[in-house]
Amino acid sequence: MSTNDMITPLARTDELPVVRTINFHDLRQSLMQGLDDFLAMKTHVVFLSLIYPIVGLILWFATAGLDLLALLYPLATGFALLGPFAAIGLYELSRRREMHLDTSWRHTFDVLHSPSLGPILLLGLLLFVVFLIWIAVAHGIYVANFGVHDPEPLSVFMHKVLTTESGQHLIVVGNLVGAAFAVFVFVISVISFPLLLERDVGVAVAVTTSLKAVAANPIVMTFWAAIIAGGLLIGSLPLLVGLAVVMPVLGHASWHLYRCVVEPRVA
Repeated sequence: MSTNDMITPLARTDELPVVRTINFHDLRQSLMQGLDDFLAMKTHVVFLSLIYPIVGLILWFATAGLDLLALLYPLATGFALLGPFAAIGLYELSRRREMHLDTSWRHTFDVLHSPSLGPILLLGLLLFVVFLIWIAVAHGIYVANFGVHDPEPLSVFMHKVLTTESGQHLIVVGNLVGAAFAVFVFVISVISFPLLLERDVGVAVAVTTSLKAVAANPIVMTFWAAIIAGGLLIGSLPLLVGLAVVMPVLGHASWHLYRCVVEPRVA
């Protein structure tokens, strides 16, 4: 099949999609389908997913070079806040595979021709702003606990964070606040980006649908959020290189979960 074929989007609508109630079987099935997509398209997906560990490593070395060790953890964890936007190409590959169309990596850029490109970029910009706010807040929490100091060696920094009362307070408060940011991003984006990719809808419709999906399936969606968090943590441990596998599997699975949650619309 030609690699130039494009999927024609459904006609513009401001109507809210119908949201289904799903169960853990649907969640498991979505994960298995995501893994199947990864195994079937791993050449393309690994190529794309190298973006994640490469950017993560750049953040690591840039931070170390600037002696901003206090921001290393917030940068590494906050990068995941941009994941739903960065996974657009993975959603497209999964969509094309389920329609038995060509899945060449070049189709990850089909979004550039989507009528929803504006809303997708706008929502992506919102996530980036949230990411910047998280970094600023994380830095503020650090300063509140340790004050402003001259750059210090990694060993001194780690000892201070892990063995002092202020460090323990920093870990608890920082992670709780970070979790709040992650929850916010999750509830507004878990369905939004796949919906915008498939249909010509605005940001308001996409975000509202995502909120409806989470409200209709609180337990399953909470479990899905925990899977994402756990997967990203595991993938980040070996110098972030594990994200080259974790991110595409989660990205593909997110598309299939969207298919389970949102009722198809007749063109």
